Amino acid sequence: MGSNLPPPSPSHLLRSHSSPVNALYISQDNERIYSGDGSGTVLITSTRTLRAITKWNAHTEGILGIEEWDQNIITHARDNKLHLWTRIEEPPASMRLGGTAALVDLPVPTLLYSLDVNSLNFCRFSLLRLSSQSTSVNDGESSSATERALVALPNLVESGAADIWALPSCERLHAAIGQQLNKMDPSPTEEFKGRNTYGIIMSLHLYSTTVATEDIGGSSSSLPLWPTKELRLLCAYENGSVVLHKYTRRDKMKSVEGAGWEIIWNVRLHIESVMAMRVSRTNNIALTVSADHIVGRYELNDESADPQASCIKHRTKHPGNGCIAIHDHGKVCAVGGWDGKIRLYSTKSLKPLGTLRYHKVACQALEFARSLDCMGRVGAVGVEGQGKGGNKDEDEDDIDERDRVARSRWLIGGGKDHRVSIWELMDFERKGSQKKQNPRPRVEGDSKGVGDSEKVEDAKAG
Repeated sequence: MGSNLPPPSPSHLLRSHSSPVNALYISQDNERIYSGDGSGTVLITSTRTLRAITKWNAHTEGILGIEEWDQNIITHARDNKLHLWTRIEEPPASMRLGGTAALVDLPVPTLLYSLDVNSLNFCRFSLLRLSSQSTSVNDGESSSATERALVALPNLVESGAADIWALPSCERLHAAIGQQLNKMDPSPTEEFKGRNTYGIIMSLHLYSTTVATEDIGGSSSSLPLWPTKELRLLCAYENGSVVLHKYTRRDKMKSVEGAGWEIIWNVRLHIESVMAMRVSRTNNIALTVSADHIVGRYELNDESADPQASCIKHRTKHPGNGCIAIHDHGKVCAVGGWDGKIRLYSTKSLKPLGTLRYHKVACQALEFARSLDCMGRVGAVGVEGQGKGGNKDEDEDDIDERDRVARSRWLIGGGKDHRVSIWELMDFERKGSQKKQNPRPRVEGDSKGVGDSEKVEDAKAG
């Protein structure tokens, strides 16, 4: 019976931080874990060896967000800076000292450029990757692809509005989106009395339903490849509201003071400030958590529907939540509480699926590993022809495959206790018939590697 099962334990622990862990990110190929703490330190850990690839002081104050972009790393912190660094590859095994986790002369990423930002809010950046641009070296010669992206941040002056910048040009395309909101009356009801302004932006997400493949309304040397159709910005505010904006002017690539941006819907589900918001990989749903006991769910696809009906509040039994993550397939979400517990829910019904207990104080960051489907897995692992020369190669391929599958089920949590916990969850894609074949029920995150093993591995940086 489920009540007789031992409580699940993390399959791995990372103890390399000396300050509370504020931000987490895992690479698209599940090879690297990025973690940032309150001192501005960023650590990159190999998921294969659980050893540090690099560790450096990226900022002078607490990290708000980390993300890989092409061959670069973007970091954002409370020191009002957004940095772009070169990415560091994992050193060869010959550089390691014996069997320890220490490295000789840990390489440090090179700073490429920085962007001055407003970090008064605890709002991290939102990155929208664009199609790469082919740039010809000379007529008739080969061309190289230049990666482009848009990044959304709180406005430089007014923390209740948002700006959108272009990378790598560092040019501001849209300024002060949503600045009119704090001039409007949010019509507080009895439930929300006491708040008559929207306040600062607590979280935002930039996305687009269509990415342009040619210039529209601009010269070929100005701003190519921007998503000019259905550019959206989802913002969560201090008063508990969530607002979806869209840019409607396709004839202009830039805007000031929010011109051309319209509000699709404006919904207020929380009593307290929104502490975290996450959007599914397909941009069809968003979830928010707060200091209250509510998890807000927002439908982003059907914009013609009544937002009061399509955006639903789910009341849980656990107030005080600071972070949230959604799995790639969009069926499961994880909520990190100020009590240190990680609670799993169905994203559709918000039905509780279980609780993971390790952190003694607040869980401040959560991240699911990428699923194999989202990594573009095709066929078997390995290069064609490899593994046919002998049983040893075949066994190694089998181990690599099992390792990849196991890592694709990871849930990573960062706590105020300076630790990063790694949990290996069950496969939530299993069919009901498969579940019946397993005589042992798996509850509270119990899965292969979680609850089935008593061993917890520690990984330390040298």
